[in-house]
Amino acid sequence: MDAPGAAIRRADAGQLVLVAAIWGASYLFIRIAAPAFGPVAMAGARALLAALMMLPLLLWQGLGGTALRHWKGIALVGVTNVALPFLLFNFAALAIPAGLSSILSSTTPLFAALIGAIWLGEALTLQRMAGLAIGFAGVLLLVADKVHLGQGPLWQTLAASVACLAATMLYGFTGNFTRRYLAHVPPVAVAAGSQVAAAALLAMPMAVTWPDTMPSTHAWTALLALCALCTTFAYVLFYGMVARLGASRAMSALFLIPAFGVLWGGVFLDEPFTARMAACCGVILSGCALTMGFVKLPGWRRARVAGRAPR
Repeated sequence: MDAPGAAIRRADAGQLVLVAAIWGASYLFIRIAAPAFGPVAMAGARALLAALMMLPLLLWQGLGGTALRHWKGIALVGVTNVALPFLLFNFAALAIPAGLSSILSSTTPLFAALIGAIWLGEALTLQRMAGLAIGFAGVLLLVADKVHLGQGPLWQTLAASVACLAATMLYGFTGNFTRRYLAHVPPVAVAAGSQVAAAALLAMPMAVTWPDTMPSTHAWTALLALCALCTTFAYVLFYGMVARLGASRAMSALFLIPAFGVLWGGVFLDEPFTARMAACCGVILSGCALTMGFVKLPGWRRARVAGRAPR
């Protein structure tokens, strides 16, 4: 249960920032490793390595049987929350900067709210509708001018941006799916089981598309850091925060991810960060804050304009 009135302890606030910093770095690691491995081979290798790292935790907690009992739902999460987003973000990393990928990924709460309203009948207040409109307007402003997106042809930049948005839409779907069908399943079972399912799904494509030239040590280091830090360690921290703080407060880490993504891209990859990108990022995050209820507009919160009672 969320506790809106409770203050976040300093230790929990530090963990929120740490998780955001780690997840912000994931786009840096993807940007480094994807060109060397290729989008498909890297997705398979990432899922396989993450599964190998998470399985001991799953077995140590005695949750292997639980994962097997709910394998159908967990396998779907493996497709929509692991395999396909891995592929899409890897593809995007070939054409656009890591910082831009991290900004586009911040639309996840917008898609989660929109899908929840359409599929689960969750109420859309005027405030949430305004947040959705503002957030997606920020995305349109961000992708409107290819000069601020990448160095390649316009179609590559737009395709990469659409890939990022498709991945976040899948994240939004998965959040609603797990809340409806897997809420009673321990998060570690879902996290580890979904990585195993994704690894199995991507095993053959990974083998077929494995690069002829062995990726460099630099690329392997980025991939291992991505799996160990961004997939395994960060998820353990995040699920612990969900248990202590509630989902809404834990998800506030999402608002810091673009800042860290841009920071790491600028420091380690010398990626540019323009005033336009900063403004669009602010618009997107403002829309997310309204949609998730972190910012309240007096008189708007209770005005329901769409939605039905969940079945």
